Formats: sequence, structure tokens, C-alpha cells
Amino acid sequence: MSSPTFSFEVFYNVILRWLERLLLAVLASGPMPKHIAFVMDGNRRYAGKKGKPAHEGHYAGFSSLRRNLDVCLRLGIRCVTVYAFAIDNFRRSPVEVETLMNMCEQKLHELCEHGDLLERYGVRLRVLGKTCLLPPNVQAAVNRAEKLTRRNRKATLNVMMPYASREEMTTAMQKVINKTSRGELSIDEISEDELDANMYTNLTRVEPVDILVRTSGVKRFSDFILWQISENVQVYFVDAYWPDFGLRHCIPILLDYQRKIWYQKLFLPQ
Repeated sequence: MSSPTFSFEVFYNVILRWLERLLLAVLASGPMPKHIAFVMDGNRRYAGKKGKPAHEGHYAGFSSLRRNLDVCLRLGIRCVTVYAFAIDNFRRSPVEVETLMNMCEQKLHELCEHGDLLERYGVRLRVLGKTCLLPPNVQAAVNRAEKLTRRNRKATLNVMMPYASREEMTTAMQKVINKTSRGELSIDEISEDELDANMYTNLTRVEPVDILVRTSGVKRFSDFILWQISENVQVYFVDAYWPDFGLRHCIPILLDYQRKIWYQKLFLPQ
């Protein structure tokens, strides 16, 4: 009888997974953000760097979303918000837009499959933005995904698509004005809380954003949740393209977040 063949690669992967679990357990023992938001930037440049078509970069970007969402959920982060598609992205070439919309439909179905990531962690999916602009097939996929996950209560994934912060704030103001015109709200009752209650994100009733991360080295917000990050948010710009973003980038961000939280508790008056 021949002896079993030793595989260094299998051994290496086992050790790597064990170290990752240990590292996540250590990180989770400290203060964790309740809500983290990502501007998933750099998919097309990632594809271009590798000499591949743009849609390959977008598929790699979805794989990165799955990996990073899994890490966040294992750390106990209760809400993740991602910038998936800007309203201005409809100005891209028809071929790229159609490819992106087809990918969105396919991946929404995959995320909600039995035993997949959202079901495993009890995640509720919300697609927020001017969804009436989406093609009918994508709207149907959105409705199905939201319906299948609506009873999940352990965590929330907000997918902003198609989205623009200025459009969100304009829509919120229009809703408030309509309330005043119907006599449901007086001018004196218009407040920050009232505006906040009419933002897309308020539909999820989640914690305020603690951390905003933008990948690809670009240092701007690109009209993403500007209302929601106007106060007490730690912002990090990372040079890596979104498909390359992973645990090695998250660790320094989370350690810095924990350092600031501990400093506030120890040295700043409550």
C-alpha cells in the first residue's frame, strides 16, 4: 500500500486559513465599527492593467465584494454599504452598461441562493437609489432578492444602485415639501431628523456610517452618501484597486479605528 502523498500547497492553505481565523478573532475582541461603507473603485483600471476587457474587471470586483463582505460579517460588522453603480454610469458605452446590468441580475440571484453568503449570515439585502432607472429584468431581480432576504435580521447589505447623493437629498427634500403641502408637516417641523428619515438609507434603519473606504488611490467622494458621512466618520483612501482589496488592507484600517476609539475613551471627556 502506497503512503499518502504530502502536499505542501494543501498544508500551506490549511495554515493560512487557521491564521486568518486567529487574526479575525483577535481583531473582533476589540471595538468594531457597526457600519462600514465602500466606494468600490478601480475595476476597469484593474482589467486594463491585466490586458483584459472591462467586464472582466467588474466580475473580479464582485468576487472582491463577496470576500470582503464575508470578512466584515465574520468580524460582527452589522451593516455594509457599497457604491455599486452611479446614475452617471449610464453615460458609459451601451455595451458596458448592458454587461453591467446583466451581471447585476445574475449576481443578485447568486447572492440569494440557498445556503449562500446572505442566508448563512442572516443578511438583509437592500438595493437603494433611483431603481426605476434599472432595466425591468434587473428590477425584478432586485425585488426577488429583497423579498427573499427581508426576514434576515442579523446584518444588512446596502447596495447603492443607481445612486447619487445629490439626487437622494433632492428626493428627500421633495418628499418633505410634499408633506407640508398636504398639511402633514408644518414649516417649523422641518428638521435634520425629518430629512434623514426621508433618505434612501433610512429605509434600512441601521447605525450611522463609522468608516468609509475608497479604493484605487482616488481621493474624492464622487457623490456617495454625502449626507450620511457628514459627521463622525473615519475616511480611508487605499491605493489598491477594488478587485485587489482584501484582509491585508482591512487590518490597518480596523486597527487605526480601534486605536482612535480607545483614545477617545481614555483621554476625551464624555
